[in-house]
Amino acid sequence: MKRKPRVAVIGAGWAGLSAAVALADQAELTLIEAGRAPGGRARRLQRPACTLDNGQHILIGAYHDTFALMRRVGLEPEALLLRQPLSWSMADGLSFACPRLPAPLHLLAGLLGAHGLRWREKLSLLRALSGLRLSHWRVAHDGSVSDWLAEKRQSAALVQGFWRPMVLSALNTPLERASMQTLARVLGDSVGGARADSDLMLPRVDLSQLLPEPAWRYLQAQGADCRSAQRVRSLAFAADGVDVDGERFDRVIVALPPWQAAHLVSSEMAGVALQAFQAQPITTVYLGFARLPALPRQMTGLTHGRVHWFFDRERLCGETGQIAAVISCDAGEGEEGALIAEVLADLAAICGPLDAPLSVQVVREKRATFASGVALARPGPRMQVNYGYLAGDWVNPDYPATLEGAVRSGAAAASAVMHDWN
Repeated sequence: MKRKPRVAVIGAGWAGLSAAVALADQAELTLIEAGRAPGGRARRLQRPACTLDNGQHILIGAYHDTFALMRRVGLEPEALLLRQPLSWSMADGLSFACPRLPAPLHLLAGLLGAHGLRWREKLSLLRALSGLRLSHWRVAHDGSVSDWLAEKRQSAALVQGFWRPMVLSALNTPLERASMQTLARVLGDSVGGARADSDLMLPRVDLSQLLPEPAWRYLQAQGADCRSAQRVRSLAFAADGVDVDGERFDRVIVALPPWQAAHLVSSEMAGVALQAFQAQPITTVYLGFARLPALPRQMTGLTHGRVHWFFDRERLCGETGQIAAVISCDAGEGEEGALIAEVLADLAAICGPLDAPLSVQVVREKRATFASGVALARPGPRMQVNYGYLAGDWVNPDYPATLEGAVRSGAAAASAVMHDWN
């Protein structure tokens, strides 16, 4: 009977966890995480006065691989995520809600009943989306989203009220740099799929409970060697395996962001220019109130303002009095007091006069995602060197920096390992 391969997975973010879970019963597995806890860029933070997430993530119904992974480690996605039909709620602009009709009638009905757009703009938006559907959610040549919008004659109101906040949410990349092909694929998997694929899935628990901690426990129960607070310093590839800080393994999966992977592998090993992956920031401001401001919905946006989206975490997660304000493509640089004042002004523009917050926590993720730029070359799961593999949202060829992209990449890396071993 052929022995199981000894595999090291470096990084316990969502990609590394996905790879490790897929390999749990097929390999002698070691999972190595530099941080004190798993989760990578989607986890709970422990601060002196409170616990909070290191950002606010939105999932959609099309994240089938993520939900399958959750179920494999013993979770029920529908219990941990609030499922809502696709809706768009900009407090100072466009708003619509899609009824529970079969696709694509749900989107048609939602957009035709939208508030904040003239009829000609509704029809223009429908024509643009219909053209993508007819082209199977592909564009002839990748270019920037802004150039595509100009070609499709999308009005300033459509760009400002729909396309810009949607692209910032999905790609965390400015329209002038964002890949239209990547956006088309995201749209195809959401509004181009079944009606349920476009549903919004909002976390009702903190991000660590949503997958990382249960997956870590699952792996330990399966006999995996799970190591935290251990940073890998070097890889040395040999004729019959790879040394991870001097420890021999048959295979290694590097499940790190590109800027961290670059410390262990070269661009030649990765098969793409690692320096081409530029980090994009996200700032999240958590506000705690004695009396919760009355947001119109659990997720409410602003067309004009510093903040792009507000989340009512009391209604979502049961965090009493808590509001999260998300600013995409923003490192929150400058005087923190000025940033908080802008956030409070934006919230007051929606909810009216506010009581002074009891608590304010600013989370700046300067490397929250990679920029989903035009014609960005992605690597495959196999390195250009024997016994080495890659995983991470940046490795998935279709998606921007999303949890689903990370999960899919981890599964692909695990599949490649076992295919090559067998």
